[in-house]
Amino acid sequence: LIQFWSHKPSKVSPAQIRRLASQVDGTRLWESYLRPILIERLPGTKGSLAVQQHITSTLTSLSAGWSIDLDSFQSPTPRGQVTFTNIIATLDPAARRRLLLACHYDSKALPPDPLAPERVFVGASDSAVPCAMILELATSLDAQLRSFKQQKLPVTLQLVFFDGEESFEEWTTTDSLYGSRHLAELMANTPLAAASTHATMIQAVDLFVLLDLLGGPDPLIANHFDNTARWFDRLIAAEKRLHRQGLLSSHPSEQAYFRKDVYLGPVQDDHIPFLHKGVPVVHIIATPFPQFWHKMDDTEENMHRPTVENLTKIVAVFLAEYLGF
Repeated sequence: LIQFWSHKPSKVSPAQIRRLASQVDGTRLWESYLRPILIERLPGTKGSLAVQQHITSTLTSLSAGWSIDLDSFQSPTPRGQVTFTNIIATLDPAARRRLLLACHYDSKALPPDPLAPERVFVGASDSAVPCAMILELATSLDAQLRSFKQQKLPVTLQLVFFDGEESFEEWTTTDSLYGSRHLAELMANTPLAAASTHATMIQAVDLFVLLDLLGGPDPLIANHFDNTARWFDRLIAAEKRLHRQGLLSSHPSEQAYFRKDVYLGPVQDDHIPFLHKGVPVVHIIATPFPQFWHKMDDTEENMHRPTVENLTKIVAVFLAEYLGF
């Protein structure tokens, strides 16, 4: 297999950047994709199933022709056996290599608020907004992804929506990351049908890009891994180019979000089981965590729409450069 180090991104023109930015529809992202996710969605519950159906029906409605697989399994938890379901959408299963774009769709079980016992935790930034961003990216780039797929290139795009990222009680190595631990193990033990070698599905992942804790205003997104710094540089460059072309709103300076000059330490998240199996990772997460992290006020009202649109445009440019459309 060709390793990701040898992958050369293309450079998109100013006209392409304008087009990509114009294709991102913030209203659709918010109203069609985000709002249906802003419900309690604990693994194995009706809310979780409703969000699963929202994600899969959105992707199956697109013209690019995503292949969707559900990785359902049961696992013991501090609250007994629970059924978890990861959603995997692959643009071209025949491709030998994958750029994996991921988030988690489950919400955390928080104790009720004694002052408002009817309130539920909807985890807007954690991670409803990242899920909605990925759905908007698949939709806004649908035409490009369709023609990209028809070229039968060695690299393709894979979307993963993890279940069970959150712990049920205190975070431990066994009470957390249920979906990503299961999928990383499954992929490490599944041969890649597209490869003539004895490669596994996990070896086909050139790069794992994880979105989490996004949606609040003024996020600071640091580079977490030296071995993928050149891909993080592409995100910095995309933010600067969009800013200089006047395509970002409520964005005061050209490098407001993606920063290499700060680092606040490692973060436990869905990339960890993949990282441990040698997969290169780019972690797009706000650090320090937002003030509403794991609080009832991680709600739609506390999300900043221009920031969400800006981040989606930046990732759109990154995808276009990586995949070369």
